[in-house]
Amino acid sequence: MKTVLTPLAAAALLAGLVACSPNVPAGQAVLGPAPTLAGGTFTSPGGLTVAVDARNIGGRTGICGVWAESDRQSVMTRNSGPKVLDSGGVSLNGEAVAQGLGFLRKVAPATSYAGLEANCITTDRPWRAGDDARALSIHLPRQIVRNELDGDLDGGGIIIWFRPGGPSAHPSDPKPWDNPSASRAADG
Repeated sequence: MKTVLTPLAAAALLAGLVACSPNVPAGQAVLGPAPTLAGGTFTSPGGLTVAVDARNIGGRTGICGVWAESDRQSVMTRNSGPKVLDSGGVSLNGEAVAQGLGFLRKVAPATSYAGLEANCITTDRPWRAGDDARALSIHLPRQIVRNELDGDLDGGGIIIWFRPGGPSAHPSDPKPWDNPSASRAADG
């Protein structure tokens, strides 16, 4: 017997799935005067910056943010940003509140991201008194974004890593290649 969902039943099912999702789209908002920044660089030229704010959206913890990619991004890492963002997360005072940052709006690199229009989500965490003063952290894990090894390490080819550290999309942001000892430590 074939089961057919009526439009009303399908809408109810979809609403139930969205309600169970930890990150629910919540429109757009303007970032505040001092969004939290993070980012990193690749082992080829280029980097990313992420800027987020936490806010009360309908009694839930909301995360709003943007991301930027270097204008002089290597062709080897261009379009790697979404992969890095998907593996990222945000914590509020050490408590994980959002996993997967693919919802962030892409913007041009800037010296400040304050006042930019950002995409927002609500999380399943209730907003609590004092949350606006709690420490917000962005987590972007170190990861391989391109692997073109020819079989083994001695066979040739390249591996390109994303290395977290600082905001790194804007040309004036510090880069590991500006400090070779920091670059070696990050590749460690």
